[in-house]
Amino acid sequence: MIRTHTAGGDFGRLRAEFSLPETFGPDVLAEAEAAVVDPLESAGEREDATGLPFVTIDPPGAKDLDQAVLIERVEGGGFRVHYAIADLAAFIPPGGALDKEARRRGQTLYLPDGNVPLHPPVLSEGAASLLPGETRPAVLWTIDVDAGGEPTATHVRRALVRSTEQFDYETVQASIDAGDPHPSVAALPELGRLRRELAVRRGAVELQLPEQEIHGDPDGGWVLVQRPRNDVDAWNAEISLLTGMAAAKLMIDAEIGVLRTLPAPGPEAVDWLRRSAQALNIDWPEGKSVSEFLAALDPGQPASMALFADTTRLLRGAGYTAFDGELPALTTHAGIGGAYAHVTAPIRRLVDRFATEICLAVSAGREVPAWVRAALSEVPDQMTASDTLAAKVERACIDQVEAWVMAEHIGEEFGAIVLRADENKAEILIEEPPVMGKCAGEKLPEGERIRVRLTAVDVDKRKLSFERA
Repeated sequence: MIRTHTAGGDFGRLRAEFSLPETFGPDVLAEAEAAVVDPLESAGEREDATGLPFVTIDPPGAKDLDQAVLIERVEGGGFRVHYAIADLAAFIPPGGALDKEARRRGQTLYLPDGNVPLHPPVLSEGAASLLPGETRPAVLWTIDVDAGGEPTATHVRRALVRSTEQFDYETVQASIDAGDPHPSVAALPELGRLRRELAVRRGAVELQLPEQEIHGDPDGGWVLVQRPRNDVDAWNAEISLLTGMAAAKLMIDAEIGVLRTLPAPGPEAVDWLRRSAQALNIDWPEGKSVSEFLAALDPGQPASMALFADTTRLLRGAGYTAFDGELPALTTHAGIGGAYAHVTAPIRRLVDRFATEICLAVSAGREVPAWVRAALSEVPDQMTASDTLAAKVERACIDQVEAWVMAEHIGEEFGAIVLRADENKAEILIEEPPVMGKCAGEKLPEGERIRVRLTAVDVDKRKLSFERA
């Protein structure tokens, strides 16, 4: 693993480049402090669910804990999923300073040297976070699932919950592999596999591309690592997707809501992907859908990585679709294979608070609050803008660390996988350290390993240049 020990390797210049806020205004902070002491009564009565042994599963060291889970096996071979979601509406007065600032920010931005949170830390890492051993206001989803993994009933209401343990993905994976999982998630592997099988049959598309992560170096610099996605990652994501799909159904049935949508790729795009598979010498069996074909690939193979990189072209045009009184033409998300809504991360994402209020109202048979209805015309654009910014910031952070890491290695050779190639250049993945870059060269072989030489690094512009060795 190559490490960087650069003095001044911070992200201040990047924060300034994107005009990221450094703090919250005094009015926002004052309102947050007041809400901690005296949460809003408008949230209504709460069920006491503190006796349910919830646990959280998040990255190591996370403090902004949105979700807590408990999965029970029930008679007949089915499951009951209890999913507690942080209730931000208990702390944010509609139209107040907190609300306005959250709409301006849209979502939490994650940088290696510290987050730019959607809400003040006194809420996001304190009073609203589902920290272990603390009684917290939550929106509690209970979803009954049959033995085949299909939901049969959904109930959502406000509650008080108390998480019993805070786990990370690796810890839960290790306990499952050892045959000694925590009772609250002992059924997660079985349900997670069922839901993943259903997702493939629905046509969901999962791109199993390697994830680049930035870790702090003990000496004050930064380390690039490639994080493998374990089974618990995938299974835990399926619980969130199950909840988001249940939320979408509630809203579609009531003809009011805000959905995450993505148009299906046209036949020409699928034909193009088939040609890419053929060029990479990957067999696509007759009668297999895109979802079934991709799910069967080994993500560790270079040719599979190249095809997953190509498949991103099929998943373009994602957006947020709000409606009130008439269903939109598009209500589904092609990547998920069905209707879906964001409701499981309100600490970190603006739209979840509004979508959750709609689901609570519909489930209780009451009118959707006027402040939520009024926001439906604005939230999609606010989320689209914040998604765009978040993607740019994430890419810039990785590009910056790549430049810092590689600056002292100009002229050296590295092993690389060719992901996408044009006539005179290609997108490549260096295997160690995990660096993405552009490589000059004619007709470089997609899906194959080659040797490349680092020819230049521009730290200020966050640019790397490679050529085939």
